[in-house]
Amino acid sequence: MTMLGQVAAAALEDWFRVRYFDAHVDISSSGVHPYTLGEVRDLTGMTAEELDELTFRDSPSSGQDRLRAALSERFKPGPGHEPLVCNGSTEAILLAVAALVGAGDEVVVTTASYHALTALAASAGATLVRWQLDLTGGRPDLDALRSLVGPRTRAVIVNFPHNPTGITLTPAEYDELLSIVDRSDAYLLWDAAFAELVHDGEPLPDPSRTIERCVSFGTFSKAYGLPGLRVGWSFAPSALVPELIRMRDYVTLNTSPLLEEIAAWVIENADAVLAPRLAEARANRATVVDWLETNQDVVAGVAPGGGVTVFPQILGVEDTRPLCEFLADEHGILTVPGDCFDQPERIRLGFGAPPPDVTTGLDVLASVAKQWRRR
Repeated sequence: MTMLGQVAAAALEDWFRVRYFDAHVDISSSGVHPYTLGEVRDLTGMTAEELDELTFRDSPSSGQDRLRAALSERFKPGPGHEPLVCNGSTEAILLAVAALVGAGDEVVVTTASYHALTALAASAGATLVRWQLDLTGGRPDLDALRSLVGPRTRAVIVNFPHNPTGITLTPAEYDELLSIVDRSDAYLLWDAAFAELVHDGEPLPDPSRTIERCVSFGTFSKAYGLPGLRVGWSFAPSALVPELIRMRDYVTLNTSPLLEEIAAWVIENADAVLAPRLAEARANRATVVDWLETNQDVVAGVAPGGGVTVFPQILGVEDTRPLCEFLADEHGILTVPGDCFDQPERIRLGFGAPPPDVTTGLDVLASVAKQWRRR
């Protein structure tokens, strides 16, 4: 097992840490807006009496059997892969990188990228090889990816639908990406945080159905409206799971039995939990598309194929951080400056909020951006 070194600061978390809880309107977040416990109970049929019977003993290292069985039934990983329940998908990513990546390895990552998918590998001593996505709306360049995967490539780390752009793959592109990785000696680390937040077509299947050397990650934070549950998972080859658990023994040991119980109810009733927020997200996406078209004088962006984020350029603004600070401090509207994804001229907008918040936030942003350009 490899060990992680000094990890870089997470710019996105640093941004949220001082602003998230003071915002009046949140058009920044990458997930749908949270459910209450009462709403979850109504949607799943979970009762207080059943929760009252829970004993607060430690959970098994890999998660309670009921939840693991429900995850396998829902996502149907391939033969020889099994679920590991984690404290959010961030822990799952950390465990996989710690087990697989070390000094001297090359790791192919998407650009732009969520920090956990790059910084952890870099801190393990790997060289990051960046696969540049077309942020203006072109299709992912799989020929470019093919040219980046070589004999020293230890892992290819991607997430589709992509954060922050919402770019996703067609079924044919998905098959080609899996083929590129499978023909190498690399592992595929597949972040499926947004797998069930797709707006056209069906969710992409778990890649372990096709290739053996892969670890995929999932979470309740994005499509399920349960970020505070802090439950995620991975599907990993059975032979690799003991290595993941060995690292976990020094980090978190296990997850909460209470949270796992709620998570089991949610995943067993996944369609009922997903439906209201997914319908809302699709309606909000139409609002975002109209907003982008109406405000082409100040923003340039494309409709996302999945997820609930869009990553437009603010025209005439080289660094959006001061703009985002002004929106938060003067208007109580939370966005994310593009420098959190190494793209300072862009801004991440989330449209998983209640529809009135999305409309209000976008309207104020457009108005302020127009004033900002005239400075």
